[in-house]
Formats: sequence, C-alpha cells, structure tokens
Amino acid sequence: MANNLRFLDPTVLSRISGMELRARTVVEGFIYGLHRSPYRGFSVEFAEYREYAPGDDTRFIDWKVFARSDRYYLKEFEEETNLSCHILLDVSSSMNYKSGAVSKLAYGSYLAASLGYLIFQQRDGVGLMTFDNEVLQFIPSRNRRGHLLSILRHLEQVEAGSQTKLSLPLHQIAEIVNRKGLIILISDLLDDPATVLDGLQHIRFKGHDLIVFHIMDDTELNFPFDNATRFMDMEGSAEFLAIPSMVRENYMKRLNAHIEEFKQGCGRMQVDYHLLNTSKPLDFALFGYLNNRSRKG
Repeated sequence: MANNLRFLDPTVLSRISGMELRARTVVEGFIYGLHRSPYRGFSVEFAEYREYAPGDDTRFIDWKVFARSDRYYLKEFEEETNLSCHILLDVSSSMNYKSGAVSKLAYGSYLAASLGYLIFQQRDGVGLMTFDNEVLQFIPSRNRRGHLLSILRHLEQVEAGSQTKLSLPLHQIAEIVNRKGLIILISDLLDDPATVLDGLQHIRFKGHDLIVFHIMDDTELNFPFDNATRFMDMEGSAEFLAIPSMVRENYMKRLNAHIEEFKQGCGRMQVDYHLLNTSKPLDFALFGYLNNRSRKG
C-alpha cells in the first residue's frame, strides 16, 4: 500500500479542488491499496469474487461477469448493513492551528469527508454535526447521494469558530439520535477530559458504538522548538514568551498525561481511540474505522 499513500497525504489533498474529489481520491486510493495488501476481509462496498462450485447459492452469481467471461462467479460479499453513522467535527478555533500546509481543521474535514464517502459506499447512512462551544450544524444520518453531496459541500465551507466545549454536542447527540448506531468524534480534545468522557459515557449508555479520532499537529505532539518562542492561546487572548528547553519537559509530561487519560477512559468504556498526527496520511484512520466495523459486523 506504500505506493498509494500519496493519495492519502493531507498536503497532496490540500492541492485538490473540491471536497468530493478529495474524498473519492482518498477512498479509491485506500481501497486500491487494500486489494494489494494483506488486509483482507473488510466488508467494504467493492465485492470479491470466486468461481462457482456445486452447492453454492445461484442467487449470488454475477451474470454481468458471466456475460463477459462465459464463467460463473459468485460475489462473496457486498453487504447492506443499514448502519446509522454520525460524524461529529470540532470546528473550534484551536482546530485552526497548523505548523505545515494543513491545519487540524482541514485534516479533520478531509477525514470526515473520506469517512462519509466510505460509509455511503457501504450503503450505510451518514450524518454530520459541527460544533465549537455550541452545535453549529446538524445533518441527520441518511443514505442518499444528494444527502452525501450536501455533507461534502458543507465540509468544504467549514471555518474555525469559537472556544471548545465538547460536552454539549456529545450530550446533545446522545439525546437526538434514538436509533442505535455509530458516532465518530473528530477533535483535538482540548477540553477537560472528565467532562468529555462523561459525554462519551452518555453516548455509550444510549447503546451507540463510538470512535474517537484525536487530531493533533506534529509540533503539538513533539514540541520541536529550539529558540525563544512566543506562544499564543488559540482560544483566548493570552500569550507568553518562553525558552523551549525550559518548558519542554513539563509540557511533554502534561501532554502525555492528557492523552493517557483519554486512552484509559475510552478503554474503560470500550470506545475506540485513535491519536492522529496531521502530517501523516489518512490510511491509519480509515483502517481504524474498518477494524471497528469488522469487529461489530
């Protein structure tokens, strides 16, 4: 799959015009790689074929293939799971941070679009909620192409908003969505872990499955600064000048504790947690989604 990672590179995606084309490029590149990798058996939209053998159910013969090859082949899988999925995208001002070509918000929107496209290809319903300190947009889950296109158009136009308040959308989605399904949270999780985990627990209590994609910039994860640097609060007016060598150890200790609290909390609730670096391709996130679906399926 290594040759196809360029199709999932966020910097390459930023140069592609249109969210639908970006999503299609990611998903088709990803599936192309799956065909040529050891990762088999995922129930994605494309079908695998095998030759007909006596005793097989003839309902699954692909007659189009027969017309071309004069041989009988069966579709091994092409499920209609009718799963209801909702993607929650954090558009708070901290998501606007970037050290390279792609901000956390851009990366999150590419991921949301790619997941939406993949979910639709699996014939499942997909919906979208965007939020900062309040819910900004809620599009209920449906499985229609026009519905998917409206989600992709909205993702193309998202802009960073105000401060983060994760607990509100989490509790709201738990109350709004009555049909049990899958909730996907895409956020930098810059909020109090206790309140966020409480919201995730509410969703789990309602019977939904949950995937959390924790989006962070490479500099946030590795703190590569050397010279005296002015740091600014992305969600406030505070700023301070610091010598990185004097604050790095404490910063990394607090960051790792923050991440570990989410890992442990999600683990206790059987919530899939994935930490994503915005400088890395999107394949890891898509594998995370498919692994969740294959286990639940």
